[in-house]
Amino acid sequence: MKALLTGLAPALLVGVTLGVAFAKLPPAAPTDPAKAAEKSAKDAATAAKTAAQQAKAEDKAVAHYIQSQKAKGKAVTPQMPPNAAEMDAKAREAASKVPGAAPPAPPPMAQAEPAKPAVAKK
Repeated sequence: MKALLTGLAPALLVGVTLGVAFAKLPPAAPTDPAKAAEKSAKDAATAAKTAAQQAKAEDKAVAHYIQSQKAKGKAVTPQMPPNAAEMDAKAREAASKVPGAAPPAPPPMAQAEPAKPAVAKK
């Protein structure tokens, strides 16, 4: 009896697995060309926004690296210019093509470091 179960269990498992693997899925519902174009525009805007965020993070990492190397006394010259502004402009352009979407807010202005209070010497 044990030998029969040991032989049938794997065969049954293989049969169920093959049945699921070769099952036919229903055909995809037809999409409206306008909705497809809108989805494509949204996807492009999202991809552009993600690329802009990636470029900004890369520029921030490079600036931190250069600053840490200067603190060590090593001179570092970047081989490529920062590209966050260019990627941000592309993201705004792609977002403007999405119908019904609000235009993205402009990037925040860089804040200057607060002035240190002067200490009067006696």
